[in-house]
Amino acid sequence: MPLGLFVFTLLYGGMTVLAGVLAYKQVQLYPSDLAVESGIFAFLLLVVISSTIAQLYGRALAQRIVWWGFLPLLIASLLMQLVLNLPASPEMLEGRADDLAAFERVHNTVWRVWAAGPAAYIVSLLLNVWIFDRLKGSGEETTFGLMARGAVASALSQAVDSVIFITLAFYGLFPITNLLIGQVIAKVTLSFVLVPFLITLGVKAARWLDNRGEPAAA
Repeated sequence: MPLGLFVFTLLYGGMTVLAGVLAYKQVQLYPSDLAVESGIFAFLLLVVISSTIAQLYGRALAQRIVWWGFLPLLIASLLMQLVLNLPASPEMLEGRADDLAAFERVHNTVWRVWAAGPAAYIVSLLLNVWIFDRLKGSGEETTFGLMARGAVASALSQAVDSVIFITLAFYGLFPITNLLIGQVIAKVTLSFVLVPFLITLGVKAARWLDNRGEPAAA
């Protein structure tokens, strides 16, 4: 297994879990009243990693890794339910009751986020890999072409992700219009401003790791 693929797969699994945890907090897009859920930062890295894997190791492998990303999500959600249902220690009940209440309040109410995450995750990331690969064509690859493909694929897939995730996770809990608009604007903007450079860096990093992982010549 290429070292670059090994490292990026590890990072991918971690980001799938972290995206759901970070999503509980909405960050204001100053100076407007628009907002974005913080899971966007981990999710954009998922886009970069999946595109990097598709670029270097093929679309089929990237799609398989997207599907396997459900495993850490499932394990994390099961462990969260286990921890929530286990009794807290007497010391915590007596000395840190406020901390316990805050922990339970956040993670008991985040179940919709955990449920919405996989739906948005699988649709948007499979769409990202498909668009990224389809735009490649048969011509010779260039750095600009790689950056452009990454930007377009990310922007389209992340707009779809925003609609699915925000609607399923937060509809009915509070007005979601500002959050939805902010999420789409933020993800599309970052897709064109940041993602192209991250994908270029990711491809170079994976190739560097692959070269380091090759056995030395006799």
